[in-house]
Amino acid sequence: MNPYRSLKPLAGWRVLVPRGGNWGDGVAANLRTYGAIPVIAPMINFASAENARELSNALKRLEQGKFDWLVITSATTVDVLISQQVTIPPSTRIAAVGETTGAALTLAGYRVDFVPESDNSARGLVKEWPASDIIGRVLIPQSDIAEPTLVAGLATLGLEVEYVSAYRTVGVPVSEYVAADVASGRIRAVLVTSGSVARQVQAQLAPLPDETIVAAIGPRTALDARAAGLTVHVIAELRSASSLVEGLAEYVITHDADASDAVHTDRQEGDS
Repeated sequence: MNPYRSLKPLAGWRVLVPRGGNWGDGVAANLRTYGAIPVIAPMINFASAENARELSNALKRLEQGKFDWLVITSATTVDVLISQQVTIPPSTRIAAVGETTGAALTLAGYRVDFVPESDNSARGLVKEWPASDIIGRVLIPQSDIAEPTLVAGLATLGLEVEYVSAYRTVGVPVSEYVAADVASGRIRAVLVTSGSVARQVQAQLAPLPDETIVAAIGPRTALDARAAGLTVHVIAELRSASSLVEGLAEYVITHDADASDAVHTDRQEGDS
């Protein structure tokens, strides 16, 4: 059992959850176990790729066995495969960037041949790519705003890499009530789950109050958030929703303890 849950360290804290759907509902439920009041306000959404024909052609060649590897970077891409009813041939192996993406593939009925163990990111996948598999063709369907880290990294290893835009990431305006609650400090923490979310937080809600805690889901997202102009207070150890919420709870416990110690020290010095 997680010891932080029994302490309810986030009791009364309103926490902005920037994604909806099953993910947002799951995070909200997890936050409530720590005593928090989740505020689900999706800040990004996904739309069809602009060049639908290019995506369709790439997926057809995938089904024909033209690629040795298919690399999937998000559950959203899995949704695209499902919507296109893509059948992946046995000769094509599948790599997933992270356990969450791997789980989405498995749930959709696709096998997963490779997931990086120590770093659930594009850099981690490149770093841990099997040394025996550096020859062959790789298809990477990603967001239209995906950074070239993965494509460039695998190409450097010697693989023949093809990128295709699988979907578009678009910003979603938050309601005026949510924006007002952030500006007033009523929302005490903001979860940042991607660089796209970080840029929306900066564009729609900045400047954040000094006391607002920003929690990022992993080092890469923290780097993107800082690049967007946000101050990051919490970085989840693992790139997972549970690690993100646990990291926020641990931060609050630690800093509440530090504040209590400081007050105690001040009182002792005042009595001496």
